Amino acid sequence: MGTAMFYHLTQRPMEETLAMLLGKARGAGWRVAVRGTDAGRMTWLDERLWLGAEDAFVPHGLAGGPHDALQPVLLTTGREAPNGASCLMAVDGAPVEPSEVADLERVCVLFDGNDAEALDVARRQWKAMKDARMPAQYWSEDSGRWEKKSET
Repeated sequence: MGTAMFYHLTQRPMEETLAMLLGKARGAGWRVAVRGTDAGRMTWLDERLWLGAEDAFVPHGLAGGPHDALQPVLLTTGREAPNGASCLMAVDGAPVEPSEVADLERVCVLFDGNDAEALDVARRQWKAMKDARMPAQYWSEDSGRWEKKSET
């Protein structure tokens, strides 16, 4: 069973935090699915990851290509992860189920603390994890660095 980790973004843009978390996940040897809700936004994110710092390069692909199964990081709007991901990172309010936490090493939920709708979605997801008795952690960057604020 994995852990759901909620990242409340208030200081840094999502793509910066995502790149950092992807680096850590890849360092742990995990294949990752990044799940979003909008294909256009995933294309935008794909471009941002390619433009990242050379020393922080994140090998990745956008779902729908001929080599999805080979991608160490796959950006998708779908529920399936054809790359055999052991880690899921949900952005932009993408759905996450407690059963996914049970099946994966890690689930990360990144949400914009300045967006009321994103906060509502994250709160519902947190409650679902808590109700299902899934291990979950809430991280905040309010102080300028990431700090764990709560854990179930």
